[in-house]
Amino acid sequence: MTFQIGERVVYPNHGVAVIENISARSFGSQFERFYLLRINSSRMTVLVPFSHVTDVGLRKVTRNQEIAKVLEFLASGNKSKSCQDWKDRFKENSEKMRFGSLLETAEVLKCLLMLQRGKSLSFREKKMLDRARHMLVTEFATARGVTELMSEELLNEALMKASLKLPEPL
Repeated sequence: MTFQIGERVVYPNHGVAVIENISARSFGSQFERFYLLRINSSRMTVLVPFSHVTDVGLRKVTRNQEIAKVLEFLASGNKSKSCQDWKDRFKENSEKMRFGSLLETAEVLKCLLMLQRGKSLSFREKKMLDRARHMLVTEFATARGVTELMSEELLNEALMKASLKLPEPL
């Protein structure tokens, strides 16, 4: 997958980023090209080698029609299938957050919100819930060309249909 300078992309677990530059470097006899990303939320910059784009899960921002499917999933009363033992759940959710699509991030959010209704989450799961919320809000806002506040309202509306509610950000 190739990207262009100025293009918005999603760097999993960090959120929406902009390709600021494409450069090349040599390491001994190895020559490698890199994307220079600026993460929107933290202003942090990251170099991603072309050869590792797939490994790190770098992807294009989800299209608007896919966002509709994610909102539909969040609004449905269907239970997420990954709400088992906390160690297994945390491992599975971490993998989804690290490499997953927007729908997988929504699955993590929904699983943790449903779980939170019955008992309090561990600190690590609360952080994961907040990160999933952030990832969804920022990608919705970017894909739909709206503010993050409007995006969060859209997310809350969908969740209310499933009798779920976002907690206050950490």
